[in-house]
Amino acid sequence: VSHGELVEIGGGFRIPEVVEAAGARLVTVGTTNRTRPADYARAIERGDVAAILKVHRSNFSISGFTEETKLAELVELGGAHGVPVIHDLGSGLLMDSAALGLPYEPTPAESIATSADLVAFSGDKLVGGPQAGVLAGTGKCVARVRGHPLCRALRSDKVTLAGLEATLSLYRDPERARERIPALRMIGTPRGRLERRAEAVLAAVGSRGAGLRRALRAEVVATDSLVGGGTFPDARIPSAAISLGAGDEAEEWLARLRAHKPPVVARQRRGRLFLDLRTIAPEEDSVVAAALAALAGSAS
Repeated sequence: VSHGELVEIGGGFRIPEVVEAAGARLVTVGTTNRTRPADYARAIERGDVAAILKVHRSNFSISGFTEETKLAELVELGGAHGVPVIHDLGSGLLMDSAALGLPYEPTPAESIATSADLVAFSGDKLVGGPQAGVLAGTGKCVARVRGHPLCRALRSDKVTLAGLEATLSLYRDPERARERIPALRMIGTPRGRLERRAEAVLAAVGSRGAGLRRALRAEVVATDSLVGGGTFPDARIPSAAISLGAGDEAEEWLARLRAHKPPVVARQRRGRLFLDLRTIAPEEDSVVAAALAALAGSAS
């Protein structure tokens, strides 16, 4: 594996430690910013290499004086030496990222098309299904994984499999997937629609009592959303938020919103609270309006 792909994900899980826990010996090649096919070839020629691992840097980026070995080059190299290639894709977006207004992101289909022996990605996150891990690849490699004793101990239950199947079936129609899968729907919603929803929420707050919106010092502001899920670290999505002028009472207001039934979680910056409408489902707008009205009543 390349030095530049020794990734750490949320929870402090690190590739070197995962490999060590699996009982394998990690051989790193290249440097942090530049790794060439020849670096992998030298490691293979030294012997005792069981697999080539390529890890997608989904939660951070490296720019500047860089060079990266393509997956197809590794597959060709591995095939020439009889060494299988494993591609860890991370979040595993299943559709063209351009359809969501996002920069390029490799997909499992692209990895499989290179004839990589094993492709790993999440069944949740950008896929939008239940918490799960998906392994796809050659019958030989998948069979070896399935035959490992831990596979049975850690296998997904029927509820998880049913949820994953239902989610994947939506991708037969990409447009339907963008409409039905919450994560994709949230990512793809245009700012204008979010602004209209934000104004409607504040109007609903105002209708509950004169001066409530004024007590919150509330306004609709332009903001940027992050995709999250350990993906698209450099992408910013134009969004709209409800901004509240909490001032020195910011922590108290945050606590009151969290104490609401159901809880409402805002973010704080320089004495103002922000509720990004991209992170709120349309059917939850009335809940947010009720929480803001209750907050305004206690603040006025």
